Amino acid sequence: MIELYDYPLSGNCYKVRLLLALLGVEYRPVAVDFFPGKAHRGAEFGKLNPAGQLPVLRDGGLVLRDSGAILVYLARRYDDQATWYPVEDAAALGRITMWLAHAYSMTATASAARLHDMLNYPLDIEAARKGAHAAFRILDDHLHERRFDDQRWLVGQRPTVADIACFPYTALAGDGGISLDDYPAIRRWLLHVKSLPGFVTMPGIHPLFEPPPG
Repeated sequence: MIELYDYPLSGNCYKVRLLLALLGVEYRPVAVDFFPGKAHRGAEFGKLNPAGQLPVLRDGGLVLRDSGAILVYLARRYDDQATWYPVEDAAALGRITMWLAHAYSMTATASAARLHDMLNYPLDIEAARKGAHAAFRILDDHLHERRFDDQRWLVGQRPTVADIACFPYTALAGDGGISLDDYPAIRRWLLHVKSLPGFVTMPGIHPLFEPPPG
């Protein structure tokens, strides 16, 4: 069975848990005391990931680190319909990769602001929030343009790993003191992600109780 080295409050770990749930894939979570224990910095965990970062996924003899890499692997390995990572569509793969990279910019900014506000991490909070707003503006503008083509997802006509990668730290922006009031397209997109069959939440992300608008 798949093992996921996990911390419940990590948005990057949640990305993996969310895709596993949407794919209907069973796994065994392995709790890592990220805070306050800092077990991810210990020698034992370092054997799995020398970078000392979560998540890490073990599937048989394969060990993968980095949430983006894990999302791609799971989509290729466990999605028989190849909709989450459409390998036959070169243009779609290029666009998905672009948004996977954009998700890292949100980890560096919105996630950093969240760590500052929730766990008192020392960092330049104003710079983190400014960077997050810049990343959200790009995302919101793209989703707004997609709306003109009657499309609700980041790439193509169905959700992909791009949506999963960008969802958590956008949905958790408020934990870092970042308002989404100025991003109506993002707020609509968040509702559509929450409406996916099999969607699961994490602390700080509320489930959807009513169908989202079209």
